[in-house]
Amino acid sequence: MKAWLAVVLLMCAGTASAQMYKWKDAKGVVHYTDTPPPANAVPLKAFSAPASQPALPSELAAAVQSRPVTLYTTASCAGCDQGRTLLQTRGIPYTEKTVNSIDDHAALKRAGSAGQLPLLVIGRGKQIGYEASTWDTLLTDAGYPAQSMLPSGYSNPAPAPAAPPPGPTAQERELAASKAAAEQAERERRLRPVNAPPDFQF
Repeated sequence: MKAWLAVVLLMCAGTASAQMYKWKDAKGVVHYTDTPPPANAVPLKAFSAPASQPALPSELAAAVQSRPVTLYTTASCAGCDQGRTLLQTRGIPYTEKTVNSIDDHAALKRAGSAGQLPLLVIGRGKQIGYEASTWDTLLTDAGYPAQSMLPSGYSNPAPAPAAPPPGPTAQERELAASKAAAEQAERERRLRPVNAPPDFQF
């Protein structure tokens, strides 16, 4: 019994971080699967199951929902490092966007900076450059607690480029769907009974 339970738990753990696909069939029905959609489907989204985070205290959760914090940084930037340290020490949940490419700089400009870093965005408010007292005041005014209230085990998302890389092109999606359909057809062919009629279906 214990061995059976262990196998079930391992199977659940293995699927917890599997890639999932969201697609629509010819009738307009939306499906969620862990295998690529068929060739004639309309792929809507591919995503990975997010890791679970501990719940935030209500005061902190309210601030995060109404005025989320985003930090724009780049490498070899003392102000960026100091700003990141302040947010972490104060226990502020934030998203970090890195600026390294031309597309990232364009995204930084759209966010409100002509190129200066760090850029701190709190809801609709923006602060260019690092100054501890100013950052503390802005965070307090936005409703963030002065002392860390982050629960044990909470972690901010990993830094990501300010301009996310483009998704696959229509041709790449079509090739992936064709490959998935061919693999499915091959699996079905191998499973088909030897004496099955030509119109046999599983």
